[in-house]
Amino acid sequence: MSDLSHVDEAGAIRMVDVGAKAPARRRAVARATVRMAAETVARLRELPKGDALVTAQVAGIMAAKRTHELIPLCHPLPLSVVDVRLVLADAAVDIEASAETTAQTGVEMEALVAASVAALTVYDMAKAIDKAMVVTDVELVSKTKEAVQ
Repeated sequence: MSDLSHVDEAGAIRMVDVGAKAPARRRAVARATVRMAAETVARLRELPKGDALVTAQVAGIMAAKRTHELIPLCHPLPLSVVDVRLVLADAAVDIEASAETTAQTGVEMEALVAASVAALTVYDMAKAIDKAMVVTDVELVSKTKEAVQ
């Protein structure tokens, strides 16, 4: 069990001690997809600015900032930027979220939470017209770490 970063040798959960780690510039990118009927995508395309996609974008950004409140053992991080982009495809909304910080631990969870909450927001806003939607393919695409000079 000690191979899991949040579990000690005795099997108890723990918050990872990052106190001895040097701060580094860290970036993570995650994505998610909301699959839906082509007609639902058409309805989303017809909405004006301030529509469901902008609402989902803001929801994703807000969620990234609160990741440590949602995932019990995550460290609160000083995020320098969170970007959430939503693209309408033929029968889906594709979401990509990135998060950056200069800190002692990474931002993978913040990027994943941003993509997930943005997807759930799209789902929530379109569920009245499409009962067959599916949130899928939530995944970490990349993560980087650069030494701070």
